[in-house]
Amino acid sequence: MDGTLVETEEYWGEAMFELAGQLGGRMSAEARAATVGTSMRVAMGTLYADLGVTRTEEQLQADATQVMDAVARMMAERLIWLPGAQELLTAVHAAGLRTALVTTTPRRLADLVISHIEAGSPDGGPFDVTVCGDEVPARKPDPAPYLQAMAALGVSPEECVVIEDSLVGVTSGLAAGAAVIGVAGLQPVPPAPGLVQVETLEGIGLPELAEVLAAHQAAEPAVR
Repeated sequence: MDGTLVETEEYWGEAMFELAGQLGGRMSAEARAATVGTSMRVAMGTLYADLGVTRTEEQLQADATQVMDAVARMMAERLIWLPGAQELLTAVHAAGLRTALVTTTPRRLADLVISHIEAGSPDGGPFDVTVCGDEVPARKPDPAPYLQAMAALGVSPEECVVIEDSLVGVTSGLAAGAAVIGVAGLQPVPPAPGLVQVETLEGIGLPELAEVLAAHQAAEPAVR
């Protein structure tokens, strides 16, 4: 979702940089990139290690809440679609393909984006299933979030195309057995079997999704 459908990664970055300043330091670009797609606990740990500070569990929870509250305020003010994302989602929905939103973002923040997307849809929104980071037994890069979504959709991994922008997300999708389209983001993602990398979703439509899926299905026996 963040960095794949809508441009919210800059909001997370702004909130993290602000917290770093309050803690008396400056978060490096490398540390910021390492937090993309991770849970709040992992992101906080990355920030603390980067700054060389130690925080109690209570302080970590307060810091995480501060970051999420700041991101929520920015989301409420403005949400911007990433290039090609809205067009692709609209085409997939119009074709009657079942769709899931699978995000590490907590439900309370994800619902802001989901509500924004649904408000612009004439029939209530494109997602048949939504799975958030605080609703799964294990977060990305574990395959659990995608496997949970697939089970809810009633589809097998071989029928699915995952679209991701982070290393943990790509790893999760591939581990779940799906074909994966990796959109260029803050993190470099190395090539992998089953992964197709693109700069943006512009020009990606139903024919391209079908092509990616067919190639993945054809290669599957060799990969296994």
